[in-house]
Amino acid sequence: MKVIILTIFQCFLLASGQVCFKLAVEKITKFQFSWVCFCEILTNWWLLASGVCLVSATVLWGYVLKHFEFSVAYPVTAFAYIFGMLAAIFIFHEQVSLMRWIGLVLIILGVIFIAK
Repeated sequence: MKVIILTIFQCFLLASGQVCFKLAVEKITKFQFSWVCFCEILTNWWLLASGVCLVSATVLWGYVLKHFEFSVAYPVTAFAYIFGMLAAIFIFHEQVSLMRWIGLVLIILGVIFIAK
């Protein structure tokens, strides 16, 4: 049970990092090789938040890999799809089709079968 909780939290950090990264690149007005663009990137707090989330997810994943069975931990990472779907809806206000929901449910059912 501990491996599942830790891996789900790792997935949350991973998805959060990707959400922050998307918010960061949306704030960059134009990608170009200039000091203005360089300073814009360095002062982008969403980019910093993305880095913190992704590094934290990586460190936690290292802990999970060291202490738990890979065959249990790795399939649980599919829970990142849930967090991604929720972020698409609530943060980016995207429309999610029924087929995507069905696919998500099938993925989660597969994780449940593997984790048992």
